[in-house]
Amino acid sequence: MSISAAQVKELRDLTGAGMMDCKAALTETNGNMEEAVDWLRKKGISKADKKAGRTAAEGLIGVDNGVREAAVVEVNSETDFVARNAAFQEIVANVAKVALAYGTTEAVAAAKYPGSDKSVADTIKDAVGTIGENMGFRRSAKLTVPHGAVATYVHNAVADGLGKLGVLVAIETTGNEHAANAFGRQVAMHVAATNPLALTAEQIDPAAVEREKAIFADQARQSGKPEAIIEKMVEGRLRKFYEEVVLLKQAFVLNPDITVEQALKDAEKEIGAPAKISAYLRFALGEGIEKEETDFAAEVAAAVKK
Repeated sequence: MSISAAQVKELRDLTGAGMMDCKAALTETNGNMEEAVDWLRKKGISKADKKAGRTAAEGLIGVDNGVREAAVVEVNSETDFVARNAAFQEIVANVAKVALAYGTTEAVAAAKYPGSDKSVADTIKDAVGTIGENMGFRRSAKLTVPHGAVATYVHNAVADGLGKLGVLVAIETTGNEHAANAFGRQVAMHVAATNPLALTAEQIDPAAVEREKAIFADQARQSGKPEAIIEKMVEGRLRKFYEEVVLLKQAFVLNPDITVEQALKDAEKEIGAPAKISAYLRFALGEGIEKEETDFAAEVAAAVKK
């Protein structure tokens, strides 16, 4: 049967697939639009399977928030070019919205994608066929406070709530929420810059602390000083270690003359009540993903042979 240009356009608008793929789908299904959508979906899944072996370490961090809650997600792609794609950005923004409701990675992956009967995981898999790269929903997390604010900050933002690094900071207080949020955003910027290991010294892995102490002790013994002196030297170096890696002990980026802890105390004047930083989250794009090392010349040569 004859397939009209209007039919091809309609299918393309519905699926985002290329014109030739849409024409082929309509031809194979005798012009049945619903069956053509399914045909393309199957073809998209096939494409996704072929691309699944490729490393997706680019992409975007997405953030969404209410007054006393916020969520952060990471959705990966193979290239930064796709991260600048409006369709990909819309997916990440919608996944962040889902994360605000469901929180954990597993729950978000299984939840329905906005405006669809499909899950978030299936929607992303289907999008691989239309966008043309391996993509994956990697992780999500959420912070909530009973009173106060959860502030957000996105670094290297490409659109509202989308960028290469996202930070959430929870401020618990019965004081002014807007003032708490403003200070929380400053702390979030600090966290983006310094990447602390923990909120407090007590939250650092004891094994990591013991490892640092052993290193400090070995270094101190090289001075030939008595053990009693060495012990005091280790204590001093451990304090310095905490000042470098513990959020509350770090010098505040916006005012290095004071610690984050002191900045919090000062902020209580604007907030109008006692306040505490109860938690923070920092998602940096691609952290922990081993990127494939590729030989660009070999890739070009392989492409020429195809």
